[in-house]
Amino acid sequence: MSKVCQVTGRKPARGYTYCIRGIAKKKKGIGLKVTGKTKRRFQPNLVRKRVWFGDEKRFVSLRLSTAALRTIDKNGISVIVKALRTAGQVV
Repeated sequence: MSKVCQVTGRKPARGYTYCIRGIAKKKKGIGLKVTGKTKRRFQPNLVRKRVWFGDEKRFVSLRLSTAALRTIDKNGISVIVKALRTAGQVV
């Protein structure tokens, strides 16, 4: 199962982790130097959540990012489910 939020579409992003050596100029050194960088992935904060869908009187299981939980609180679950169904997802 891919790590994608069903509501917001958030997915893993790519980036780097940097190895740094040296003493900061603030501490009277010559500054910090990047000695290497390694590729990494930033994973979205996904949770599997059961949300009560009052229109159909049942629970709906969704794989959501925590930002999507805030979107559901703001707009309501019925608006979100309607948008997911028009996009072709089975809810």
